Amino acid sequence: MTGKAEIDTHNIPAHVAVIMDGNGRWAKQRGGLRVFGHQSAITAVRETVEEAAELGVRYLTLYAFSTENWNRPALEVMALMQLLVHTIRQETATLLKNSIRLEAIGDISTLPGSCQRELAEAMELTKAGSRMTLVLALSYSGRWDLTQAAKRMAADVASGLLLPAAVTEATVASYLVTAKMPDPELLIRTSGEQRISNFLLWQLAYTELYITDLLWPDFRKQHFQEAIRAYQRRERRFGKTSEQIAVS
Repeated sequence: MTGKAEIDTHNIPAHVAVIMDGNGRWAKQRGGLRVFGHQSAITAVRETVEEAAELGVRYLTLYAFSTENWNRPALEVMALMQLLVHTIRQETATLLKNSIRLEAIGDISTLPGSCQRELAEAMELTKAGSRMTLVLALSYSGRWDLTQAAKRMAADVASGLLLPAAVTEATVASYLVTAKMPDPELLIRTSGEQRISNFLLWQLAYTELYITDLLWPDFRKQHFQEAIRAYQRRERRFGKTSEQIAVS
């Protein structure tokens, strides 16, 4: 693993998404409960956020809690929600210090009231942050996102605000919860699982995937750097040939 000096600072992805996987397995390997893994993952989140901002990433989206995660044991879900509140409260000052704006995507109304309040307060306090936007995907899934977009589009068609013949890919994208941000150029997934787990299904159409066997609680700045270097070694063709890319 080489150092940060090997990174091309002129080729940093504007938007990086992360599936933070492996907390439960990490805890099990150490004889602890799954919540121990979630608690131990905070350092990984902190270092990833810091390194992304330092390298010049404009948007960092972390898959923190999926709609499917509600099906986990009630005690684990409750512990996760309590941890979320505690972490947001604890990290807000650091976000402010580093001019990082906090946002959230997902069906936020399904979160406990305490989580909603902490999120709203942190987002309001950090709204002037201009260095990077940290996006927490909470109670989120790609299918939920597409479903809510379809409902809103249908309502606008019914009211005459949108003509079906005028719908384009850009129209659909404008109804997604990520409408104000660029699609991710890089997706990082830890724990070695080779799937996208219902995350940003529309937005990941041409995203480069970086999968590491490392479990999320062990992820550090140097691992984020390696993901960026791997991204920079790729040729992004978007359906074109290498020759066409060379000419353009």
